[in-house]
Amino acid sequence: MTIFGAIEAGGTKFVCGVGNARDGSLRTAAIPTRDPDTTFADVADFFREAVGLGPLGGIGLASFGPIGVDPKAPDYGHILATTKPGWEGTDMIGRLRDALSLPVALDTDVNAAALAEAQHAAEPVRHLAYVTVGTGIGVGLVVDGRSVNGMAHPEIGHILVRRHPAHGDFPGICRFHGDCLEGMAAGPALEAAWPGHNQHFPEDHPFWAVEADYIAQLCMNLILTTAPERIVLGGGVMKQERLFPLIQARTLALLGGYAHGVKDMETMRRMIVAPSCVEPSGLIGAYLLAESCVDGGAASLGHKEVCAA
Repeated sequence: MTIFGAIEAGGTKFVCGVGNARDGSLRTAAIPTRDPDTTFADVADFFREAVGLGPLGGIGLASFGPIGVDPKAPDYGHILATTKPGWEGTDMIGRLRDALSLPVALDTDVNAAALAEAQHAAEPVRHLAYVTVGTGIGVGLVVDGRSVNGMAHPEIGHILVRRHPAHGDFPGICRFHGDCLEGMAAGPALEAAWPGHNQHFPEDHPFWAVEADYIAQLCMNLILTTAPERIVLGGGVMKQERLFPLIQARTLALLGGYAHGVKDMETMRRMIVAPSCVEPSGLIGAYLLAESCVDGGAASLGHKEVCAA
């Protein structure tokens, strides 16, 4: 089988794999995200050590952001203004290409995850939104098999939300916006608002209602602005499965019967779901990006233009 390299580059760790989207990974490693030099040295070592598995057809990079996604722009593949110390300006594509001498296909981590979830859905999904709630909050959108980017990629995780009363005067932690969605509901915000819990909250803690309300506001806005057929909620915070019915119910309440076709909890349970990929969705999406660099894959994903040789 043809194999590829895949990287889901996150703020906490880089998940690297060798394999393909259909068959999964032959080998994986999770590399802690430190400074760029140290992190990319470990990434390069992983792929060099995996050479015995066979030649790679290319590398798919599903990266945290903000990152330049316009192949015609001088900042293509570079990390832009970020909350991740030491990473602003990092040439993600250039570092991989120099180390491995392979073509690199780029998209955001959430767009790649959305591609994977759309392709692996049990039934066809034309329009899907993938949300990650972890170190940050990001949203990827896929329509008809193509990820959605414009002059940049969407930054829906930084929308403004209505403050929940139980948050009191907590100012939020986003260094750009303070109390935007990410500043109030991402993992580090939870730890700042309620220190000592390490995201493990008793059932009667206000966290459950607060977090469900913020993510439901996001789901409501996605439904009203982009009308996805499915919203997939992933990331470390969403591993707490008790959040799903709370978010589904709160989203339904916030919509107030206004959105066409979204009228009851049965619909919400089908619409707002956990990831379906067995491996991390962003990693499978990175394989899909890499496969789009070779003849045959480009037509289905439409990502040939993001493959840097």
